[in-house]
Order: sequence, then C-alpha cells, then structure tokens
Amino acid sequence: MFKNQLRLLFIAFLFLANGVFAQTQHHEKSKLSEDRLERYDSYLQKEIDAGRIAGAVTLIFKNGEQAHQKTLGYSDLDSKAPIKSDQIFYIQSMTKPIITTAFMMLYEEGHFLLNDPVEKYLPWFKDLKVAVDPSKGVAGGTIPAESKITIAMLLSHTSGLSHGIAAGKLEEEIRNAIYSPTHQTIESRIRTMVTMPLIGQPGKQWYYSAAPDVLSLLIETFSGMTTDKFLQQRLFDPLGMSDTGYNLNEEQKSRMSTLHTYNQEGKLVKAPNQTPTSGNTVFAGANALFSTAPDYAKFARMLLNGGEWNGKQLLSPKTIEIMTIDQIDGLYKAPGQGFGFGFAVMTDLADSDALGSEGTYYWSGAYCTYFFVDPKENMVSIMMTQTAPFSGFYEQKMRQFVYQAIE
Repeated sequence: MFKNQLRLLFIAFLFLANGVFAQTQHHEKSKLSEDRLERYDSYLQKEIDAGRIAGAVTLIFKNGEQAHQKTLGYSDLDSKAPIKSDQIFYIQSMTKPIITTAFMMLYEEGHFLLNDPVEKYLPWFKDLKVAVDPSKGVAGGTIPAESKITIAMLLSHTSGLSHGIAAGKLEEEIRNAIYSPTHQTIESRIRTMVTMPLIGQPGKQWYYSAAPDVLSLLIETFSGMTTDKFLQQRLFDPLGMSDTGYNLNEEQKSRMSTLHTYNQEGKLVKAPNQTPTSGNTVFAGANALFSTAPDYAKFARMLLNGGEWNGKQLLSPKTIEIMTIDQIDGLYKAPGQGFGFGFAVMTDLADSDALGSEGTYYWSGAYCTYFFVDPKENMVSIMMTQTAPFSGFYEQKMRQFVYQAIE
C-alpha cells in the first residue's frame, strides 16, 4: 500500500513538473506574429499619410532576438528624405533613465546612500523654501521646507523640485531661471535651481521635475569627471552606443531627424527652431541626449538582461530591481502605475486599462520618443518620432499593437 502511494505521488510530481516545464518552454518560445505586426506598420503609415506624424522608427526585441524593425515615412517633410533605421533623434526625457542608471553605478561603488540628504554633497541645498501659492510665483510667498531633500527623492521625483515646463506662474519663473542661455555648465543651472521655491514639501508628492539634472552634477561630484565623459566611458562605450551623446559630429548631423510641429491650421510643418547639435556644454540629466533606436535598444536590453552586456556586469540585478519597483506608495497619478528610480512602473494591469504586464518599466521623451522594458515577456519595444508638442498617444498605440501581436 505504502509503495503504491509513493508511486502515485511520484507520477503526480512528474505530471506537475512536466506541466510547469511545458509552460516555461511555451513562454520562452512565445513570439510576435508577423501578420499581426503588420497592423502596427499599417496604422503608423496611415498616420503618416494623414499628416499627423512625419515618420517613425520602430524596433522590438523579444527573447533576446530582434523581432521587428521598421522605418516609415520621412525624416524631413520638406525634402521628403526617407527616415532611416539609424536616424538620430533628440530623445529629451529618455535621457533620465540613462542618467539614473549611470548614477546608480556610483551607488554600487559606495559613494552615497539613498537616504543621504543632498546637502551633504551640495551644501547649497540647505534651508530650501517652499512656495505658498505657486499660481502667484515667487510673489506668492514661501515657507521653510519641513524636511531635507534626499537622494531617493531626486530619483523618484518626490523632492518638490519642478521641471519648469508645466503651466503656472512659478513654473514660468523656474523655466526662465534654469534654462537661461547664460548657463554654460550643469553646476550653474543647479545653483540657480535651488534659489527658486520648491513646488511642494519634500517627499509629500510626485511632481515631474528636473531632479535628474542634480543627479548629473552629483555624477561629476563623485566621479571627478564631466557627465558626458562618464557616460561615454561607463555606458556608451561598453554598450556600443556609438550614436548617443550630447553633441553630434558632422557625419551624425547628416542623420539628425528634423523636428516637426503643428501650425495654427493644425498642419504638420518643420519647427522654426531646430535642436542645436553641437556646442552643448550643459550636460543635463533631465534631457539633452541624442540617440538612435538601435542604440537605445542596447541600453534597454542591458537592463532586461539584469545589467549584463557582452559578458560585463554594468549594474547588479538587485540594483535594477529597486529602480524598477514602485518607490512612492501611491503618489503617482496614473491608474495602475507607480514610479521607481528613473522609470514609471506598471503596478496593476486591471487599473491601467491597457495591454501589458505588471512589472513593465518605461518612459518617454518630449519630442515623442517612447520605450518600454517588459521582463515577464522578455521584451523591449522602442518607437521614435520627432514631433512637438509631446503627446502620450503614440506610446499607448505602440503598446496596443505590440502586445496584441504576441502569440
């Protein structure tokens, strides 16, 4: 009797184990349907034909392999120059995940603790003030900050700092102060930033900010290098990101995508002010990098691969883990989403009302560049255009079409 019971338990174990193995095997072999991805291509082509975007580069990696790559439309509407797979884009806030990753490399070297007050390293962060009425700007009065800004607050956009890009009097004053052309270095920008009132008390709200600019200055403080050189040596060279940086050479300039915008009639036209591609000396963390879809995919795939690339461990998987979990306990406004260190994070798929996976992390750039990393599906997706003003619409469409293509 006892032997029979053992035999039945062993058979049951084999059955369950084989079932788990089959599920794992199925997951690893899951791929994207080429037929279904044609929906993605067709949709973007219709948007281009309708004059809503000039062109787009899309790139998807799944299970370690390139699953899809497409170039559609034009890099410049006036010349009708076709967009190319190595087209260079000004990625704006997609700089933030890169600068955060570089900063966390220094965390792994022991330069600081995440709960350290920023004033420990940048003394001008002492005695900060908070705006009483941001709608009235500086004239609305200030009160003392109730707590110190910590490094974790910078990483999670809970410091009370602003970006200077939203509506309102204080935002306008901050914008004029920190983006003044008189700033020639990131230190000059940050010294001016802390003379302005905070938008709210440190740690009390999630408010999108230029805090990664402070991270850039801290990179220079801890490493003894300028941020552009640190990124080049520690990230771009090891990853082979040869078209990513703060300035472009002559050959790269020929591949720069034209910025388009909408005129008063709603027609897509070449923007009157194009992004300066050389002579940039403010090595910002909040924006300012140029890149391509293939370059950014290398960065994203390194994160997906637990920080390893070509046999070299650039960042620990445990560090990536704390960067890509919700760090702000419900302060993020978007349903079903949270914010980690440098990335927004999908926390509740049902609340998000979108296709995806919990644990996916992502961000976008002001000229409509987008990416996400999905560890559950072992997938990276990137879409790049060059259109102002920003809209999250095509980010939502990217997810919709990429996820519906999974077999």
